[in-house]
Amino acid sequence: MRNLDVTVLRSFVAVAQTGGVTRAAGFLNLTQSAVSMQLKRLEELLGLELLDRSARQIGLTAAGEQLLGYARRMVDLNDEAFARLTHEEFSGEISLGVPYDIVYPVVPRVLQRFALEMPRVRVNLVTGNTKSLKDEFSRGAVDLILTTESEVDIGGETLTEIALRWIGAPGGQAWRQRPLNLAQARVCAFRAGVVDRLDAAEIDWISTVETDSDRTVEATVSADLAVTALLEGTAPKVLIELPPGCDLPDLGSYKINLYCNRRNGQTPVDVLAEMIEQGYDTL
Repeated sequence: MRNLDVTVLRSFVAVAQTGGVTRAAGFLNLTQSAVSMQLKRLEELLGLELLDRSARQIGLTAAGEQLLGYARRMVDLNDEAFARLTHEEFSGEISLGVPYDIVYPVVPRVLQRFALEMPRVRVNLVTGNTKSLKDEFSRGAVDLILTTESEVDIGGETLTEIALRWIGAPGGQAWRQRPLNLAQARVCAFRAGVVDRLDAAEIDWISTVETDSDRTVEATVSADLAVTALLEGTAPKVLIELPPGCDLPDLGSYKINLYCNRRNGQTPVDVLAEMIEQGYDTL
């Protein structure tokens, strides 16, 4: 009887999720040649071509798509069994603070993976703006936080850098109006930088909302009463990113930083921090 190796299946799933051997190797802490060899072994064992290597980004063949569902379930079941049998000593609760606008797409995947590996540790997800989260972290109220900042403070680690984009209503005209109607929450980490860019470009503007609620800002912008600024790829489905030629200044980029008090590399906080790092590595 021929058996599928879970280690090889894990590499196959990682390549399918990241779209490349190099990224998958980084996620798995393996060399690129090791991952390539595992994929070759898997294809030889099954007698099938699983990967379409004709394009720049690796895709799956029909057989690969069929295997992917099985592979994910087998890897997840392996991890769940291993976690329940080997991590019983870890229990309790840890807190992760994340700004509202960067919860997706990384955090849900990380929480799902962490729950499989440490099922007796509950993660309390705390959302808020960067300033409040940093205050809570400094007081020890949360164990680790993600932030959106123009720089990184001592003790922090930059995971990635994402462009800030102008956001408006689909087919809207608010971006054409002068003075420009701006909807940015008072506590938003981007507000000061956005205002500075508008002033430097000599664009008159007025604030159309006085709120700390992202939902209020979203409602105002979706009604085409104002524009706002959000990190690229984080706009709600009811809004769109405005094109570069919309007569508004470039907003630069912001860093997504991680702050946590690591210990010996084996605690639940250490494990969660490492998973978050790997999650952003594969974006």
